[in-house]
Amino acid sequence: MDARERLHRVNRAPGAIAALRKVRRLLPGDPQFGDPLSTAGQDSASAVARLADKMFDDDAMLTRELSLGALQVWQSMLDKVGRGAGDTELAILFTDLVGFSSWAMTAGDDEALSLLRQVAAATESPVIAARGRVVKRLGDGLMAVFPSAQLAFDAVCEAQQRLDGVEVAGYRPVIRAGIHTGRPRSIGGDYLGVDVNIAARLAERASGGEVLMSDTAVAQVDTARVSLRRKKSFIFARPKGVPDDLTVFTATPAA
Repeated sequence: MDARERLHRVNRAPGAIAALRKVRRLLPGDPQFGDPLSTAGQDSASAVARLADKMFDDDAMLTRELSLGALQVWQSMLDKVGRGAGDTELAILFTDLVGFSSWAMTAGDDEALSLLRQVAAATESPVIAARGRVVKRLGDGLMAVFPSAQLAFDAVCEAQQRLDGVEVAGYRPVIRAGIHTGRPRSIGGDYLGVDVNIAARLAERASGGEVLMSDTAVAQVDTARVSLRRKKSFIFARPKGVPDDLTVFTATPAA
């Protein structure tokens, strides 16, 4: 057996691969880094991982695990220096447009696309100005993260002001939003976890033009700038996914 064949066998040895996978669980970062979900992000480690994955014709390879282990640590380091979220507390914002789906069914694709482009232009700048980042666009809404709930609230208010003059085929876009704070798990450029679900549920229950905030988010706002009123409907009909001990408020700019 020549050296090349021996190397080939070692590279595919199940025992060595299993041992390396155990080592990866002890390394910083996501030990599952390398699957499509974890490498969907735009950071450099994710991009290299996607490229590296195409170079291997088999998942069960020692060299593949070695490469992904190194990239796993790299991605973890990016998180720690602020290029990923890591374990940082964030304000999570979800928005959508009231009545958009019903209007779009009758307005047609061209009008709907025209409106969504104007909405994107109106919302992107306030998010960036408030030190936020759009995580993903969700049809007529978005998910974004911010360093604080106050910044998230400021971005929503500015976005709605920018939309006040927008009208397409008789439809005037009105935002509804939910803001919650927590430590969501960052994976592949997205965020997962209970805190993300709570923010999404708050947005779903908001009325037109309303911003709902959890009590953890309220703790981060300036009450001289934000008026708060407890949302009583959550006392009697709490949506699935929102903890029983969470208090929800309607937030409006202080007069």
